[in-house]
Amino acid sequence: MSESSAPFVKICGLKTAHDVDVAVESGADAVGFVFAPGSPRTVDAATARELAARVPAGMLTVGVFRGQSVEEVGRLTRESGVRSVQLHGDEGPEYYEALRAEGRTLIRATAAAVAATGEYGEDLLLVDAPDPGSGKPWNWGSAEFTAPRGRWLLAGGLDPANVRAALRATGAWGVDVSSGVERERGVKSPELIRAFLAAAHDTGDTDS
Repeated sequence: MSESSAPFVKICGLKTAHDVDVAVESGADAVGFVFAPGSPRTVDAATARELAARVPAGMLTVGVFRGQSVEEVGRLTRESGVRSVQLHGDEGPEYYEALRAEGRTLIRATAAAVAATGEYGEDLLLVDAPDPGSGKPWNWGSAEFTAPRGRWLLAGGLDPANVRAALRATGAWGVDVSSGVERERGVKSPELIRAFLAAAHDTGDTDS
């Protein structure tokens, strides 16, 4: 990513109309709705459809799935009307092949080292921290972290205070945040959403 180009930013785990509106108005490129069971951010297809209807046509609406059958993923995607599918479990290439036919943008999320985007047929790769959901980031400057080739999003432990440094250290095409813009687990903070987007889009040369 060059200093002059703004990164792609996804705000994930949204559950309310107000939070969606804040993300849209503050310049997010994508919003995510969690369908994976067991999360405090999980929504049903009807709620996601209502929220996605508030999003402009040029912005991605993403359904997030983990450990669900390809049939369930397809059904919830159709019922909610989201434009993109993010698979965040052990789903193999067969999932991407099956979902490709529906014409949606496919995102593969992984905490493993991956050489390049597209190995499973995904359009975008999301590189999560080694302990997904913990809020603990990668040690971006260490030898443990190797940036993949292609378009990829950095996730895991990002917040308004560190997102700019993370982008500079990794050269990520974009970023994804959920817990880093919450005032408590599963409850978003509009102020933190605005602050995160402002920090991510600040491509000036002066360090904050």
